[in-house]
Amino acid sequence: MYTHAFMEREGMVDGQTSIPLLNRENPDHGASSSSSSSATPVLLFSTFVAVCGSYVFGSAVGFSSPTQSEIMEDLGLSLAEYSVFGSIMTVGAMLGAVMSGKLADLFGRRGTLGFSDIFCIIGWLAMALSERAWCLDLGRLSLGYGIGLLSYVVPVYIAEITPRDIRGTFTTAHQFLDSCGVSIMYLIGTIITWRILAAIGIIPCLIQFVGLFFIPESPRWLAKNYRWSDCEAALQRLRGESANISEEATEIRVYTENLQQFSEAKIFDLFQRKYAHSLIVGVGLMALQQFGGINGIVYYASAIFESAGFSSRIGTIAMVVVQVPATLIGALLMDKSGRRLLLVISAGGTCLGCFLVGLSFLLQDLELWKELTPSLALVGVLVFKGSFSLGMAGIPWIIMSEIFPINVKGLAGSLITVVNWLGTWIVTYAFNFLMNCSSEGTFFAFSGVCGLTVWFVVELVPETKGLTLEEIQTAMYPSTTKI
Repeated sequence: MYTHAFMEREGMVDGQTSIPLLNRENPDHGASSSSSSSATPVLLFSTFVAVCGSYVFGSAVGFSSPTQSEIMEDLGLSLAEYSVFGSIMTVGAMLGAVMSGKLADLFGRRGTLGFSDIFCIIGWLAMALSERAWCLDLGRLSLGYGIGLLSYVVPVYIAEITPRDIRGTFTTAHQFLDSCGVSIMYLIGTIITWRILAAIGIIPCLIQFVGLFFIPESPRWLAKNYRWSDCEAALQRLRGESANISEEATEIRVYTENLQQFSEAKIFDLFQRKYAHSLIVGVGLMALQQFGGINGIVYYASAIFESAGFSSRIGTIAMVVVQVPATLIGALLMDKSGRRLLLVISAGGTCLGCFLVGLSFLLQDLELWKELTPSLALVGVLVFKGSFSLGMAGIPWIIMSEIFPINVKGLAGSLITVVNWLGTWIVTYAFNFLMNCSSEGTFFAFSGVCGLTVWFVVELVPETKGLTLEEIQTAMYPSTTKI
């Protein structure tokens, strides 16, 4: 929970009551806005176009696992060369993440999505046509750069176009399509050739690129760039022609004008005291998400199952079966239960899952209950994956897109996305070394990090359900913005 001092700071500023960030008595504060909060056709289509990028993200992550043996055989790659191919995407993603916020601020959310599509298409095409390892690696690097941009821009765009009371559900669609991309690549990658699989990866990129011509730009980005008439026009399209957008448009305009008194933010401005809480929450959630072991488990699931004495094929299929429904359940509950509760349940479940896997390896080492340890490892991985998909997978991205004011959102988003990808690289690179050192120790360590996540959420993470972005940021920065 928040400390008493922090809640007092949010409650009163210069004698005026600000909007409470944690309104426990009325968590849906302000939900009766004059503008429509329904899911209009334009809003649904805009979200669909945006989350095509999420599917590209997932398919890029899921591509390397089912194609490893075939690619190595066709191109004559050694294990070391294939490891370069698998990991170089993360390098590209970090490069994309560094630039994502600045590009999104300069060229808009739609423009940055289109820019990322170009790199993703080039990447998929290069991989599909490659005859040498260097061409394969360049394609993977280009694809990584594209998804590094997508990982930031997609949730930010959806958060900025969606009404407050359905924003969580819509933003979680980012993670749902990501999960679908991974799962479909896992499944169809076993029945078609890797070149065809790479070519298929181009399709959602093309769908998104064409769809961008038919969806509105983010009203909040337009307001930030003084394009007030365009902002209102985009908001009217998103809320429906008959919706009264006057209150929402006024709130966006007043809030944005208040921010214009401050100079353009630089990277060092993020480390001012007023942004400390938001930065700790954003960076902390992303770091804990990665160091809880998700990418070690996803990238090396087959090896984990084999080490535990369980069928890797059955285990991988079971992971797919659990992942997508859990993500869907999390999306449906997002705007009902709130972000914090789902995060606590999700992190608690991942803590239990890692503990069960670690216990399985420990019992193996002690030569106890040998007939039960493979099933215990499977249960642990499934509990971890289902729990992670329920909240920890998507909610950190949602909160990242909500808690920063528009004048620093690009810089903060870039920093947080880089932290996420850096954590991905560290975990995937170190995982095999850790497993060789101590399998049970590795998973007990992951379990400890997941347990720490529960404490972190309870103590520091704000509840943002039912509040507009402007209300959230006014509560987070009351001395900076008064609406």
